[in-house]
Parts: sequence; structure tokens; C-alpha cells
Amino acid sequence: MHSYPFCWRSDTPLLYRAVPSWFVAVEKIKSQLLESNKQTYWVPEYVKEKRFHNWLENARDWAVSRSRFWGTPLPVWTSEDGREKRVIGSIDELEKLSGAKVTDLHRHNIDHITIPSEHGSEFGVLRRVDDVFDCWFESGSMPYAYIHYPFENVEVFEKNFPGHFVAEGLDQTRGWFYTLMVLSTALFEKPAFRNLICNGLVLAEDGKKMSKRLKNYPSPTEVIDDYGADALRLYLINSPVVRAEPLRFKKDGVYGVVKDVFLPWYNAYRFLVQNAKRLEVEGFAPFFPIDCETLQNSSNVLDQWINSATESLVHFVRQEMDSYRLYTVVPYLLKFIDNLTNIYVRFNRKRLKGRTGEEDCRTSLSTLYNVLLTTCKVMAPFTPFFTEVLYQNLRKVSVGSEESIHYCSFPSATGKREERIERSVIRMMTVIDLARNIRERHSKPLKTPLKEMIVVHPDSDFLEDITGKLREYVLEELNIKSVVPCNDPLRYASLRAEPDFSILGKRLGKAMGAVAKEVKSMSQADILLFEQTGEATFSGHCLKQNDIKVLQEFKRPADVTEKEIDAAGDGDVLVILDLRADESLFDAGVAREVVNRIQKLRKKAGLEPTDIVELYYESLEKDEKILEKIVNSQCEYIKDALGSPLLHKSWAPSEAVIFCQEEFQVQFSHEEIPNLSFIIIIAKPALVFNLEAIVALYSGNNKYAENLQTYLSSRDLFNLKSEFPAGNGKIKVDCIENQPSVDLELGKHLFLSVADFYLSRKTG
Repeated sequence: MHSYPFCWRSDTPLLYRAVPSWFVAVEKIKSQLLESNKQTYWVPEYVKEKRFHNWLENARDWAVSRSRFWGTPLPVWTSEDGREKRVIGSIDELEKLSGAKVTDLHRHNIDHITIPSEHGSEFGVLRRVDDVFDCWFESGSMPYAYIHYPFENVEVFEKNFPGHFVAEGLDQTRGWFYTLMVLSTALFEKPAFRNLICNGLVLAEDGKKMSKRLKNYPSPTEVIDDYGADALRLYLINSPVVRAEPLRFKKDGVYGVVKDVFLPWYNAYRFLVQNAKRLEVEGFAPFFPIDCETLQNSSNVLDQWINSATESLVHFVRQEMDSYRLYTVVPYLLKFIDNLTNIYVRFNRKRLKGRTGEEDCRTSLSTLYNVLLTTCKVMAPFTPFFTEVLYQNLRKVSVGSEESIHYCSFPSATGKREERIERSVIRMMTVIDLARNIRERHSKPLKTPLKEMIVVHPDSDFLEDITGKLREYVLEELNIKSVVPCNDPLRYASLRAEPDFSILGKRLGKAMGAVAKEVKSMSQADILLFEQTGEATFSGHCLKQNDIKVLQEFKRPADVTEKEIDAAGDGDVLVILDLRADESLFDAGVAREVVNRIQKLRKKAGLEPTDIVELYYESLEKDEKILEKIVNSQCEYIKDALGSPLLHKSWAPSEAVIFCQEEFQVQFSHEEIPNLSFIIIIAKPALVFNLEAIVALYSGNNKYAENLQTYLSSRDLFNLKSEFPAGNGKIKVDCIENQPSVDLELGKHLFLSVADFYLSRKTG
């Protein structure tokens, strides 16, 4: 009993039989093939060194003929007895030998052509054999056939052969890659290509081959319609496929790229556009990016960091693409975009929103603009459509820009790189993540302020950056009041050494057990000496720093519990958080909760970030002074976070236009503040008039003053706001019929919002 062969396409039985074939004598040139292979560079390298090398080493003669009608005819003419053979090298040669005119090389146009025997007419004529070429022979001839070499383009061919690179699937190791190598080696004694990218196979989600018959894959058109071609391309590029490994295609994976890459990237771009427009809304000059050379001198640490990280990105991508390592480039690009959105934009919101002054705002916006522009240029080969859309808007404020991003030169790494700052910021994010983990373990949300955090690390430069340049970002992101550095790892932790089995297992083999035992028994002094010297010997084996993991284990002081002080570490840095309640921090905690509720209410009301509003609150507690005290003590934080002070409802004018209002409750476990109930009101900005000063402008005429107020209240606030800066804080009103013109001064005769009036009273 045996399984019968069936056609995998039609499911019909197959009958195998031996047929005569024409062969290329590959075995004769085997040593030359192996030498040609050495002259090539493959990605990934193991396909060249193992799979392809082994195939060449065991190569057999290649059957190049097929018994079909369509195909390139074998140019072999033979006598009836097969003793005389002629292999024709060109149309000219065939015409010369046969005396026939040849205009078409398909077999039905040349099969009738005969060639007289060179031995004389009595030996008859030579006729073409029935076979055509295997199509892989034609594919292998591509480097010269496509330009009709050697009959044309000799100089072009010789300048560009071998080709710079080819790219195909792993299944072509025994297909196209092989035929290219055999034919070029046989003809030119060298490979057909210099560099080769080999990709794996894209399989159906169930691990089987994609099949039109089985329909076991989603329609490509459907995937592109739902998520876009760029998302599909990036999903494939950032998968095992580019390392010559198989990929089980999942439509959800393409959606993941949209969610994790394109949405954060687009949000960073949208944030730039919104805040560039905000400048004009607030009456400032339109946004135009500051030149890159000036931005390199920014004193802000995160500007320095993102500029340096952008330079590192360009340097890395150029280096890796030069080496055809596509699989290292995309993960780096994705990590960069993640850092841009979750570090630079997130930590710089105040600056980007203009809360730290116009000049600082323009510097941060220009930095974000240039980083986004460079990122688009770097990503253009990978996401051509998305980057083009962003570029077409970004180029509007750039003089002399190219029409399309695909006309732009690929960026060059020309600026300065700050490796220390890059390293410190990445470590800072590690510190923040570790501190968040501690908070989560103890159910301490970020809105709850904590008193102190200790950062333990032997690198003094890093600790100096954490408590200096990066301090404000750490404090704000983690909502803590102070950060304390410590460069003595033994003060708060004990050290423990673990061998890296993934590195040492293969290297040490049977000796691994004895070495592991010695490594684990290292004393504190041994570990410190190892970290200082960078190496140590165990059972005759010298181990380096990468071979051993040094872990820090927190030593909690004897007089405190885990709920009071806890720690987390990653083997490099140790973070210790003081979790004890501090009554002095509750005002700040309530303020963060209030700000959070207002931001959510703005979003619920459908307001854009550039929409200017007035914010009011009303306490629902018996003792209104509790909330009033908190709002007053945290007024600067609230104003910085929201761009406007939070005022008591009593400040709202009777004619205020309310967009929305909602009741909230903030609960705390602290017995002094069990809960706080209040109403938040979001209203349209209202003009505040100094009636006495306006009446004085009209020499006591109240009717004129009333008409002026009616006219100004009907004006568009955006236009009105832009007119005062243009007139150095003054405007002339001369358009009210039958009424004299007057010069109005901002801050003397009127205020453009209740918030402005409140702040002037407060500072006055």
C-alpha cells in the first residue's frame, strides 16, 4: 500500500514517467560556484553559509528542457540520427546557416527552419529539437537578457554587473538564486549579484500555505481598505519574514501597527499643528520653524536629547541600510517614534502649549517640527503614503522645500550627538517605569502625591542628570516632591550574581553547572571587584561582564514595613519609594484630580485644544472653604495644566454662555478629607468692562458707553484678540454710527476674559 500522487492544484491523479532531457553540466563547475558564493553578502547570513552552500556542494546536473509548446525554444538543431548538433548563438547566425529570414523566435515561427548538414546534402538537414527552456533558465538569465546583452548595451552591462542587490523568498534558494549563480558563474566566472536579501514565507494564520482554492487568508484589498498599504507594509517589514523566517499572517497584526505606530505618530504631528495654530489664536505671529543650527544650541535638556536621538536615528538607519539589515532598522524606527510621542511630546506639553513663554514655545515647536520632518524623510521608503500626507502640510512653512517627500534627499547625520543625555533619558524612563510598578503594587495612583524617591546607581553622571537637568520631568511624571540620588549600591541593596545561561550554555557545555555554582556563590566584595575589572575566572573559564547578570536586592530598613517603603530594580538601577501618607500633599492630589476631571469634560464637550474657555467651580460640600483653600493653594499648578485659572462660580457674569457642566466627586481614604463633591462649569470667554473708565472716555455719556459694550460683545474674540497686540495694547473704535471715536486700552478699559480680569486683580 502506498499514497497515490495527486496534483495539488486540481486534485486529479498524477502519473510520473521518465522522459529524456537536456542538462547543464553543473557538477563540472561546482568548485567555481562555491568560490562565487564566497564573493556575495547575504542577509541573513546563515542562509548563504548553510542552506545555499550545502545546496551548491551537493549540486547535480540541471535539467533545463521542458516538453511544452509555449516557452523559449532550445536553440539546438540536430540531424535525424542525433550525431550532428548545432547550438545557435544569435538570430544572425540562424539566418546565415539556414538562409531563412527570422522575425519571431517563438517555436511556431522557427520550428520549420532547417539547417543543411555541414557534411553535405546527402546527410540531410538539421531540425530544431522539440523542447523549450525551463522558465528558471530564463529567470537566471535576467541580468543580461533584460538589456539584450551581448548584442546591445555592452558598456552598461559591464559597468553594472554583478548587480548591487537582489531580493526574494527563502524558497528561491534552490530556484532563482541558484539559477542566477549557475549561469553567471558558467558564463562570467563570477556571481550575478553582490548583495542579497532573503525573506521568509508569509503563511495563513493556521500555519498552512496561503491558497486561492482554500481561501485561508483575508483579501489583500480588504486589508488595505481597512488599514492602509503603509500599515500592511510595516507589519510585514517588522516581522520574522525579513529574517528569512515564516510569518503566520494575522489581520489583527496590521491593526496593531495602526494603533501602536501610526496613531501615536499622527497625534504628535496633530499636536504640533494645533499648537502652531494656537500662536495665531492667541494673537502672536504665525509659526515658522527656527533653523536647525540655532535649535542645536537650545538649553532645554529634552530638546538636546531629541535632537541627538534624531541624529542617532539617521546614523543608525544609514549604517544598517548600507548593510541591508532591514530587520534592525524598523524596530529602531518604531522605538524612536515611541520615544518622540511618549517622552518628548508628553513631557513638553507646557512648553509646546506656550505656558513657558512665546520664545520657549517657538523653540520647542520648531524642534518638534524638524524632528517630525526628519522622521518622515527617514520613514518615507517604508511608509510612502503616510509620510507624503504629513510632508505636504509640513512643507507649507518651509521655504524652498521639494514638491514631494520622495524628491527629498535621504537625511545625513551632520549635527552633534549627546550620548550621555541619550543614555540618561533612557535610564530616566526606566526609573519612571519602575516607580510606576511600585505604585501599582500598592494601589497608589499617579494622582496621589508621594513625598520622596531614592535612585540608586553607581554612575554619578546619570544621578547628576536625574537630580539636575531631568529633575522637573521625574517629579512631575511621578507626582513626587523630591528625588534623592545614591551612588552606593550596598547602602540600600545587596548584590547577587547570576550567570547568563543563554550566552554561556553553548559555550561552556558540560562545565556550565560548575561555573554556575561558583558564580552564584560570589560574595559582595567579589561582585564589586568583578564590576570594577570587567572579568573573573571560574573553574578555568574567564567570564566577561556580558556573561554575568548582577542583580540588586532591596534591603528594607528594620523599622519600616513594605507598605511604607518599597523598591523595584532591573539589575542596573534601583528605585525606592516612600509610600507613607503626608497630609501636606493632599492639596496637590486633589488639584490633579480636578484637572483630570476638567480635561475629560472638555473632551466630552467636543472642544478642541485651541478653544479658549472660562473655567468655574462650585463646591457641594457644607464647608465650601475646603475646596476653595485647595484651589487657591494650587492655583499655579492648575493654571499651568489648563492654561487658565479655575474660578469660583461667583466670578461668572450673569450673561455667561455655558458650554457644559458636570458634577464630580473625589474620594480619599484620609480621614481629614473623606470626599469632595463639586460642579465644574465650562463657559465661553466673556469680556469684562471697566464701566467707569469707558463712561469717562465719552465725557459721562452712559448711552455711548452702553453702545460700545454692545458692539465689542458682538465682535469675534479671535479677531479682537489679534488687534490689541497689533496696536501695542490699544485699538481705535470709530465705526459706531453717530458716536465719536475712542481709543481703548486693554487692561484699563476692558479685559478679554474673566480670567484676565481675575489675574490682574490678583497681581495688583
